[in-house]
Amino acid sequence: PASRDAVPRPAAWEACRRHLHRPMTTAQYRHHDAMLETIQRHAFSYFVHETNPLNGLVRDKTAQGWPCSIAAVGMALSVYPVGVARGYLSRGDALTRTLATLRFFAGSEQGDSPAATGNRGFYYHFLDMDTGRRAFDCELSSIDTALLMAGVLCAAAFFNQANPREAEVRQLANVLYERVDWRWMLAGQATVCHGWLPEKGFLQYHWHGYDEALILYMLALGSPSHGIGPESYAAWASTYAWQTVEGIELLHASSLFIHQMSHVWIDFRGLQDDFMRQHGSDYFHNSAQATRVQQRYAMRNPHGFGGYGEFAWGITASDGPGARNPHPPGDVHSYFDYVARGVPDGPDDGTLAPWAAAASLPFAPGIVFPTLENYLRLQLHLENSYGFKASFNATYPSGRTHPIGWVSPFHFGINVGPIVLMIENFRSGFVWQLCRRIPVLERGLRAAGFRGGWLDGAPASS
Repeated sequence: PASRDAVPRPAAWEACRRHLHRPMTTAQYRHHDAMLETIQRHAFSYFVHETNPLNGLVRDKTAQGWPCSIAAVGMALSVYPVGVARGYLSRGDALTRTLATLRFFAGSEQGDSPAATGNRGFYYHFLDMDTGRRAFDCELSSIDTALLMAGVLCAAAFFNQANPREAEVRQLANVLYERVDWRWMLAGQATVCHGWLPEKGFLQYHWHGYDEALILYMLALGSPSHGIGPESYAAWASTYAWQTVEGIELLHASSLFIHQMSHVWIDFRGLQDDFMRQHGSDYFHNSAQATRVQQRYAMRNPHGFGGYGEFAWGITASDGPGARNPHPPGDVHSYFDYVARGVPDGPDDGTLAPWAAAASLPFAPGIVFPTLENYLRLQLHLENSYGFKASFNATYPSGRTHPIGWVSPFHFGINVGPIVLMIENFRSGFVWQLCRRIPVLERGLRAAGFRGGWLDGAPASS
């Protein structure tokens, strides 16, 4: 029975109540919502202060002289609407920022020159913050372009008013998206290639096995100008592997961000493709299972790392302590810098990422809430304008920067973006609702064979 002071809640909060196996009182509701509001607002401020206002480029991480990440730009274009809805900035300010970004990408150099910003509608992974030219001799990235385009289309869905400036957002978004030559990125094979280098051509790697490319495939399938066929999606899905990990059956990917990234924009609740229909699941439930795998692994803690536990988990792509200092006698662990950590087969060097727990909030609130409270108690958010630092390691034997141990000195745009967006999807479903209005995503989902969920109530796009 409901408690005496229980009040009506949004559907997400009712889901949270069920996961917690107890009624949520008014006081509990206010406590949790206030915590989420603080975490979300601090993470949002990254995109206010780490963005070049002249071109909209967003710094990859808070390091002096560091370049832009185009994936972080896609996050920025998605968090600005959340900021307007939450009162963090005005619609006019968000519009100005969005237009600066879209105008830059629409007008920047496209071609096979190593100094260009992109080629065939794709963009280089990292760009100089001022000039927008390729940085680090990096690749033309298929997945990072997809995350950028997800933000571009999200912005177009939000700025839907009839005035000329908002109409320009929609026009530029259409130009940018339809310019992406997804068919070219197949590179003559069945599945999409990871990227291309002007010096060497296509990379040897194509998307194989379940990973963060789910959003990429929806965008590539939905394109009216350079779209790929359903057979490419079927070829990719044929490389999936259903497994039992930590006693849980799921479509497994070891690094937690894989189970989160595409869900930032697409509400997969109840949506099933052929693979998920065969297994009686969907990608949202699968991500909930992956979150529980992470918790069980941390509780088992097979390597005996410090700090792991029931409410201390989050093994994902993250910054790490590396091997910067000599290890004391008896320490046999290897430590890594930025790498895609994962479970149960690693790499695992004792590094946990609080942002990864926050980004799992919609999937498993009953275990995420106490985990976030634990990370707040560790004070990983204090003296930081942007909230939680990217990661920490309680086992690393030297260079301690915090009572808990090593803590990353940086924040990363692709870490703080999912905090803002997935908290909002839990609180209101706002980003998911916006993206339901993007026709190309709906077309992509249908082309991939998805049915159920909100798709069943949506008219098919032409």
